[in-house]
Amino acid sequence: MRKLIITLMAGLGLAAGADLSAKKAKETIETPASDSRIEYTGRTQVNGNDVTYDWSGTYFRVKFNGPSLAIKCSDTKNSWFNLWIDKEMCPVADRKFLVAAKDTVIVLAEGLGKGEHEVILQKRTEGEQGRFTVHSFLTEGQILQADGRKERHIEFVGDSYTCGYGTESNDKDDPFLAETENCNLTYAAIASRYFGADFNLVSHSGQGIARNYDNAGPGYHMPHRYRQVFNTAKEPLWTPDMGAHTPDIVVIYLGTNDFSTNQQPLEANFRNNYISLLNSIKENYGADIPILCMGSNADPYLYDYIRNAVNVSGLKNVAYMTVSRFAHDYEGDLGASWHPNYKGHLKVASCMIPYIASLTGWEMEEKPYR
Repeated sequence: MRKLIITLMAGLGLAAGADLSAKKAKETIETPASDSRIEYTGRTQVNGNDVTYDWSGTYFRVKFNGPSLAIKCSDTKNSWFNLWIDKEMCPVADRKFLVAAKDTVIVLAEGLGKGEHEVILQKRTEGEQGRFTVHSFLTEGQILQADGRKERHIEFVGDSYTCGYGTESNDKDDPFLAETENCNLTYAAIASRYFGADFNLVSHSGQGIARNYDNAGPGYHMPHRYRQVFNTAKEPLWTPDMGAHTPDIVVIYLGTNDFSTNQQPLEANFRNNYISLLNSIKENYGADIPILCMGSNADPYLYDYIRNAVNVSGLKNVAYMTVSRFAHDYEGDLGASWHPNYKGHLKVASCMIPYIASLTGWEMEEKPYR
């Protein structure tokens, strides 16, 4: 940990030769992003002092003393983030912002009262929008040990629905905008908040089990991408010893893109790829890990494809369900490009929460989904 002396000069209109000697220099402590006291949730890569990631929904918790917190960071493109200060993640963030530069300093919190504070920063857009690197944290006080991981954890594997494509739009005819993609408003985040669980997302828009949207990228689908450290790179491969959670349950919500543009994959190809994904999950977390396989309302045959794949796999603790076309309506519950908005995702979450409760043994409490 090294110390920097930073002189903060407010008032860019100072006359030439103005006496700045009375302005007090503030001592700032710089802490590497890889410091063990900072808690990351989701797939990340540590390279020296840096921590890099690109999957939707990856977040960190940092606790510190003092009135302010800033980060030195970089992004390969244009990633959007949600920020909460001194509170748990909830549907409305304290702030959302864009990172679109290399080696930049961003102030996350300032003017806070004395004592301990905690900041949570979540990547709200997917890997195609950018790969993010945290270099270091800047504080006036000490970095403290972040709160530990929650007792419960859910991993979600999916496509644009899981990424939060269009969740902040309320018009199905709106085009995709990175600014309105918010994974924190998806069924995955809603269900995790309901159960008081941490979560991570392994999701990519347009991906299918055996066929991507409109046949894009043939031969490379979500069962392949699931094995990666980064959403946007085939190497390096990810292994469970890289610091991520061991989930209590894994939820798969895939298949919509397989049946897109009025086409469908061969059932044998779908079945083989689906079983390959199931086996990858079991290899990561053990045979006893429960898996919930969800089918959307994309096509009447999708549910049959998923059910048959699960039954043929011979794996234990694997369940399946479908979200029918009656789960949400096609007016007020849709956002950009016919994807569910927050209201639509609330309804999807309400369909799957009983299944998660039954598979994990977690109690369903009398409280709202949010």
